[in-house]
Amino acid sequence: MSEPLIVFLDAGTIGDDISWPDFASLGRIRAFEHTKPEEIAERLRDAEIVLTNKAYITAEHIAAAPKLKYIGTLATGYNQVDGAAAAARGIPLCNVPAYSTFAVAQHVFALLLNISNRISQLVRSVEEGDWSRSRHFCYWKDPLFELHGKTFGVVGFGDIGSEVARLAHSFGMRVLAYVPRPKPAPEYTPFAFVELEELFRQSDVISLHCPLTPENEGMVNASLLGRMKRTGILINTARGPLVNEQDLAQALSRGTIGAAALDVVTVEPMTPDNPLQRAPNCFITPHVAWSTAEARVRLMQGVFDNVRNFLNGTPTNVRNGV
Repeated sequence: MSEPLIVFLDAGTIGDDISWPDFASLGRIRAFEHTKPEEIAERLRDAEIVLTNKAYITAEHIAAAPKLKYIGTLATGYNQVDGAAAAARGIPLCNVPAYSTFAVAQHVFALLLNISNRISQLVRSVEEGDWSRSRHFCYWKDPLFELHGKTFGVVGFGDIGSEVARLAHSFGMRVLAYVPRPKPAPEYTPFAFVELEELFRQSDVISLHCPLTPENEGMVNASLLGRMKRTGILINTARGPLVNEQDLAQALSRGTIGAAALDVVTVEPMTPDNPLQRAPNCFITPHVAWSTAEARVRLMQGVFDNVRNFLNGTPTNVRNGV
């Protein structure tokens, strides 16, 4: 039996600063640093196994790949693949859950602490010489504020959401969470599950940690934002399309909410005409919350294990019911 052809569509997103498992022990490797949408069909033509991070694989791509037997994501999310079309062909769609839990939770608080302690503002001020010109040993441009005693709202309570909530509790924050289906509550207090609208009304900080579905696309809109406190902070490290970006930009411009911190946007890379590009009090990082070196090592080991298990006849982390 010949070795399967394993195609990486966007291997460059993983970086070259970590060691990968020995994928060559599983088959013939064809790795592309980046694949444009118009190149996907040709690169899948002879592939038996395809691995993608954010390159979108459509039903048309799957139909045009007669040898394809397996699709794996270099991620926890899998909305970049038409899972139903793959299932219709008997092709499993597999992801890597939980590899980035600690990395994303850490990034949430990096974003939040940047706002509460004005880190980027003050670092820039010192670089511009303001401290050297100051008459006093210290100064601030805008007041800093404590997280202790504030209310932290988590939308979604899976691995990442529950870890973020645990960190919020460790800062002395009251934690609220919204989930569409019942889940066990953590042992710490104060904690409560509440409805989405109530979470937006009560929380000082809101962090999104839910998967993107057709039902929740654009759910954070003018109506929900209008329920937030004027000092409220919205954090999104989940998926960009959860937020209506025009509505968020208007809410920031009008002072409806205090600030936003985002690691994801609807179209990535971010386009120059994105309304959040120039919105006040909006802090954006380029989709890096998942990408600590440790998380990427765990990710690639998970991808390797999924492919190996599939080849051994025991596929793991299958997300499309095959």
